[in-house]
Amino acid sequence: MSAPLPSFSAAGFRHGARIALPAFPGFIMFALAFGAAAAQKGLSLGQAMGLSAFVYAGASQMVGLEIWQQAWSPATILTIVTVTAVVNARMILLGATLQPWLKHEPIPRTALNLFLLTEAGWLLGTRYHGNGGRDVGVLLGTAVVLYGVWLLATLAGYFAGALVPEPRRFGLDLVMPIFFSVMLVPLWKGARPALPWLVAGIVSLAVHALVPGYLFIIAGALAGVAAGMLIE
Repeated sequence: MSAPLPSFSAAGFRHGARIALPAFPGFIMFALAFGAAAAQKGLSLGQAMGLSAFVYAGASQMVGLEIWQQAWSPATILTIVTVTAVVNARMILLGATLQPWLKHEPIPRTALNLFLLTEAGWLLGTRYHGNGGRDVGVLLGTAVVLYGVWLLATLAGYFAGALVPEPRRFGLDLVMPIFFSVMLVPLWKGARPALPWLVAGIVSLAVHALVPGYLFIIAGALAGVAAGMLIE
């Protein structure tokens, strides 16, 4: 029997909004941290909200803050574009896995779904699809709700960060390193799968010590990919 064709309904959209609830804590904490870091970096409210609204990628936004300059040049623009593209390259694979589900959708709605794509939304949507669901409204409902949560939490984080004039005095500059470290713990699947991460970290540190700029991010990513391919 052929699989049912995908559809789109308001009921599916509402269902997607409901199943997004478990992802709220992670989204809120990450966006709060970004908003606070943006305020402490000296970004205006419009700049911080613009990054969350149009870039909408937590890791890339954090990396972008590190590279952010008050006076821009073609070199710094090229640097930030290259680094964020490398960090977000994983979205190419996530988007490709949705092709069988979205190929019958109108192009504008597909473009909106892909713009709002996140790991959390992808995980919830593909789990629903794997269980036999075919309503694309579920995917979009999840994505829209998470996007709204991201923007609101960024706004709250920005004003919270602006109230702390000396974040290092309270140890707030350690929030993101600790946060990222905690995020890695549930991903542990044994020593063998962790080897590419270890290689990427060592190469990144070495390149960072020897070469100025942000080449260490690209070098670490490529080294991790190469190590993973050799291990497999």
